[in-house]
Amino acid sequence: QVQLVESGGGLVQPGGSLRLSCAVSGTIFKNYNMEWYRQAPGTQRELVARITSGGYTNYADSVKGRFTISRDNAKNTAYLQMNSLKPEDTAVYYCRGENIATMNRYWGQGTQVTVSS
Repeated sequence: QVQLVESGGGLVQPGGSLRLSCAVSGTIFKNYNMEWYRQAPGTQRELVARITSGGYTNYADSVKGRFTISRDNAKNTAYLQMNSLKPEDTAVYYCRGENIATMNRYWGQGTQVTVSS
């Protein structure tokens, strides 16, 4: 079955960087649009960044210029490079894959990112 596994979260000081990874298995990765969401306690899950199967990207206004989404089809992995991190970026980060043919969507289990001094 389709599985998405995030990694790379952790504790970082304000101004620091982290790179999240989302490894996809059980399917043909290149046929998926990939997205990163985040959810802080007491808030709704929000879309952070998206990369299409063709490599087009878009970002939430709150992370533009600081976060970069990318993908490596040879490694079946999507990434989220996060720079200049702020305390308000603290959340559980989830990746989601969307099959471009069936529109089926799959979630990873999430990885915690904490930005604190």
